[in-house]
Amino acid sequence: MLFYVLVLSGLTVAVAPLASRLLGRNAGWLLSLPLLAGAGMAASTYTTDEVHTESVQWMPTIDVDFSLRLDGLSLVFLMLVLLIGAGVLAYSTRYLHHKDTAFYFYICGFAASMAVVVTTDDLMVFYLAWELTTLCSYFLIANSGEKGHQPAIRTLLVTVLGGLFLLAATVIMAISAGTMSISEVIASPMWDDNLGLKAGVAFLIAIAAFTKSAQFPFQSWLPDSMVAIAPVSAYLHAAAMVKAGIYLILRYSPLLHDVQLWNIMLIVCGGITALFGALTAVKCDDLKELLAYSTMSQLGLLVMVVGIGTDEAITAAIVHTVAHACFKAALFMSVGIIEHETGTRSYQELRHTRIVKMPITSGIITIAGASMAGIPLLLGFVSKEGLITAALESGLAQPFTIIITATIVITSMFTFAYSFRYIIGSRGATKHSIAEAEFQAEEDNREPEPVQTIQEAKLTVWVIPAILAIVTVVFGLVPALLDWIVGEAALAATASEPHVHLAIWHGFNIPLALTGVIIAFGIALVKFNRELARAMTNFGAPISGLDAVENLRQGIIDFGAKYATKPSGTTSMRRHLVAPLLMLVVIAVVGIFTLRDIPEVYRETSSPMDWVFVLIIAIGVLASVMAKSRLTVVVVVSIAGFGVTLWFYALGAADVATTQLTVEILTVCVLVLVLHRLPDHFTPETRKFHWWSIVLSVVVGLCAMLAVWGLTGRRDKSDAARLYLEQAPDDTGGTNIVNTILVDYRALDTFGELTVLGMAGISIAVLLAKFRLAPVRETLLDRKSPIFDAAENSIFLRATSRLVGPIIIALSILLFFRGHYETGGGFVAALVGSGGMALLYLSAPSNDRAKIRWPYFTLIGSGVALASLTGLAGYFEGSFLTSLHVEIFGTHQTSAMLFDLGVYLAVIGVVIASFNLLGMPRKGDKEFHVMLDLVSESTLQRRGQTEDHKALAAIAENKTEERSK
Repeated sequence: MLFYVLVLSGLTVAVAPLASRLLGRNAGWLLSLPLLAGAGMAASTYTTDEVHTESVQWMPTIDVDFSLRLDGLSLVFLMLVLLIGAGVLAYSTRYLHHKDTAFYFYICGFAASMAVVVTTDDLMVFYLAWELTTLCSYFLIANSGEKGHQPAIRTLLVTVLGGLFLLAATVIMAISAGTMSISEVIASPMWDDNLGLKAGVAFLIAIAAFTKSAQFPFQSWLPDSMVAIAPVSAYLHAAAMVKAGIYLILRYSPLLHDVQLWNIMLIVCGGITALFGALTAVKCDDLKELLAYSTMSQLGLLVMVVGIGTDEAITAAIVHTVAHACFKAALFMSVGIIEHETGTRSYQELRHTRIVKMPITSGIITIAGASMAGIPLLLGFVSKEGLITAALESGLAQPFTIIITATIVITSMFTFAYSFRYIIGSRGATKHSIAEAEFQAEEDNREPEPVQTIQEAKLTVWVIPAILAIVTVVFGLVPALLDWIVGEAALAATASEPHVHLAIWHGFNIPLALTGVIIAFGIALVKFNRELARAMTNFGAPISGLDAVENLRQGIIDFGAKYATKPSGTTSMRRHLVAPLLMLVVIAVVGIFTLRDIPEVYRETSSPMDWVFVLIIAIGVLASVMAKSRLTVVVVVSIAGFGVTLWFYALGAADVATTQLTVEILTVCVLVLVLHRLPDHFTPETRKFHWWSIVLSVVVGLCAMLAVWGLTGRRDKSDAARLYLEQAPDDTGGTNIVNTILVDYRALDTFGELTVLGMAGISIAVLLAKFRLAPVRETLLDRKSPIFDAAENSIFLRATSRLVGPIIIALSILLFFRGHYETGGGFVAALVGSGGMALLYLSAPSNDRAKIRWPYFTLIGSGVALASLTGLAGYFEGSFLTSLHVEIFGTHQTSAMLFDLGVYLAVIGVVIASFNLLGMPRKGDKEFHVMLDLVSESTLQRRGQTEDHKALAAIAENKTEERSK
C-alpha cells in the first residue's frame, strides 16, 4: 500500500505538465487529489502494533533496494508533506495569475521527493531523494524570474554542499554496518566498538541537516530564497525542504543522541540560529522576510531541543514540528493573500493601506501569528511549553540547563514581538497611523498619500489557510488529540516508549511562570516595536552569511578563470596540452614505483604485419608534428587514426574498428566546421618553449611506451571474459559479446553514458545560444576561383550523396538490426548514419539549405526517454534494465534492441545538433555580414535564388554603391 502512496505522488509529477496546459492554473485542484488520497492510504496502512515495511529489489549487486518503512515518525512527516502539499496546490489555483506548467511540475516533484525521503529505509534511495528535493527547490526559486536566478544558485550551492556531507556519511555507514538499510544501520551493535567513527558520522549528518534546515553557519540561503512566490515559501519553509533536516536528525537520534559532539553541535548551532533569526525578524520591513527569519529561528529551537537528546526533548520537538508546520504554512499563505490583493508586503507601505474589510484574512493571521507567539489555547502555546519543559528537565549540568532555557525564553520573547509585528503590519492602516502619516506629510510640506481600501479575497484563496488556522485552534484547545500520533513518532525517534500526555494546564510550575515572563516582556517589546526595530537595524552582524556565500562563489569563479579558463582560452596548443600531458607523466612515475609483480608475457603477440601499422601511425604522427596549418593537422592526424582502425580490424576487433573509423570521419567533419573560425596557422612558439615542448613530448612518449610494454599481452582471458563468452548466448540471446556487454551486462553504464551524451548535446546548444560563434576567417581560396562559390563547389558532393546516401542509410539500418549477433549495434549504426548526415550537410551550398534540419532536441530526449522506459520495463523481470525476452514469429527478440534504439536516436541527435549549431552563420546571426568577405559580390548579385543570396546580394549592392561614392 505504501508503494501506491508514492505512485500517486509520482503520478502528479507525470500529469502536471499536461494538466497545466489543459486546465491552466486550475490544475492545482486536480493535482491535489492524489496527495489527499495518498495521505488517506498511508494513514489506513499504519498500525500501532508493528512497523509497516515494503521492499522491491533494485540493485541487488550492491544491496540497494527500494525499501519503504512506515513508523510513527515517518507517518507524521508524510502527513505534513502530503496534506500541506495538497493545500498549497489548491491555494495556488487562485494565487497564480496565469498558467505555469513549470511551477506545478516542480512543486509536485518536490512533494514526491519528500515523500520518498520520509518513508525510505535505504541509505542510497534516501540520498537520491534528498538531492532531488535540492534540485526541485532550485528550480522553484529560479522559476520566480530574473530576480530568482542568483538566489537559486546560492541556495543550490549551500544545499548541495550538505548533500556531499550526507553522501560521505552514507558511504561510511553502509560500509561499516555492512548494510544499506537505515533501520539496520541504526540498530547495528558495531557502533559500540567504534565511537570515533560514530562521532565522525554524527558530524557529517549534522552538517547535512544544518544546510537543509538553514542553521548557523548555513542560514543565509533561507531569507535569500524569499524571491520565490508565496506557495513555494509556504511549502518549502513549512512542511518540506527545511523539515527534511529536522527529519534527518530525528531519524538518527536513536543512534547519535549520546554522542557529545552531536549534542554540542545541535545545541550550539541551533541556539545561535534561534537567537539570530528572532533578533533579525523584529526589524524586517518585508513581512515575507520576517517570516523567513522567524522560520530560521523556530528551526533553531527545534535543532537545539533535539540536541538535548532526552525522550522529553524529542517528544517536544515533534509537537513543535507539527505546530510550526500549521501556523507557518498559514502565515506564508496569508502574506501571499496580502501581497496578491494590495501589491505589497512592506510593513511601512501597508500602514497606509486600509485592509479592515478583510476580516477573515485578518482573523487567520491573528490566530496563526498568536500561535507562533505562544499565546494560550493555541497549539503553539502547547509546543512552546514543551520546549521549555524539555530544557528544564534536560539532565545536563545546571549552568548548561540555565543557558539552554534562557536561550529558549529570550528567543520566545522576540518571537512574541515579531509575531505581533506581523499581525499589526498585515492589518494595514489604523486611525493612529493615518493621522501620523498626515502629520508627517504636513511637516514635509507635501500632500499625504491616499489611503487605499482593500476588500476581502475570494473564498478559494483563504479557505486553505483558514483550515490550518482552525487546526491550530482545535489542537490547541484539545491537545490530547495528538497524544497517539506524537507518541508513535516519539517511539520511533527515541527507541523507547515515552509517556505522552499533551494538555493546556499542568498546574503552577516553572514553565508556566516562564511563559508569563515571555508574554509580559513580549508585550513590552510590542509596545516599543518601532524603537526596537530601529535599534536592531543599527545592530548588525560583522559578516553577512549571504556575502560569505557570494564571495566564496565568486572566488571559485575567479580562481577558475585565472588558472583554468585563461590558460586554456588561447589558440596555443602548448597551453592546452601541457596540463594533461604532465598528469600522464605523474601517473607513469607513480606506476613505476608502485606496480610490482608484473606477469610474464602470456604469448608472443607481435606479427610482421604489426610493423606496417606502426609505420602508418608513425607517418601520421610525424606529419602532424611538421604541419603548420590546423587544417593540415586534422588531415594528417586522421592517418594515425585510420592506421589504428586497420590494426583493430587485423586483430579481429571489428566492432571497435568500425567505431574508430566512423569517429575519425565525423571528427574531421565537425573540426572543419570549427576550423574555419580559427586562424589557419598555429600561434608561433618561442625557441625556449619549443625545446620544452620537445622534452615533454619525448617524456610522454617514453611513459606511453612503458605502459604498453607493461600492460600488453601479459594475461590470458580473464574470468569476466570467459563468463561473457560462455554465458552470453544463453543469458542474452546474442552472440556479439561487445554488444551484449553494452546493452545487457553493463547496461547501467551505457545508460549513464547515454545521459551524459544527451547532456553534451544540450550543453552545446545552450552555450552557442548564450555565446556567439567567432566570425568566419578569410578563406584560402582565391575569390576569382571557379570553385569559390559554395553552390558550385559542392556539385561533386551533391552528385555523390544521391548515390552513396541511400547506401549509407541501408548500411546503418543493417548494422543496427544485426548488432546483437554480428558486428554492429546502436552506437556504431548511429555513427554510420551520422556519416550520411555529414555528407548531406556538407553537400549543401549553405546552412539553411542543408537537408538535416531535424529536431535534434526531440531526438536526444526521445533516445534517453526510450532507454529509461526500457529500463523500467526490466522491473517485470526483477531489476532495472533487465532485458525482457520474447519469441516473435519464431525468432528470439529482446528489449535490449529498444534500449539500443534509444542510443541510436540520441547519438544521431547530438551529431545533427553539432552540424546545425556549428555550421555556417544563418540569417539573423551577428556575423552574417562577414560572409561578404567570403563570397564574390558579383556572384551573389548574379545568384538571387535563395533568401540567403538575396539578402547578401542586397548588402553587397549597398556596399558597392558606398564604394563608388
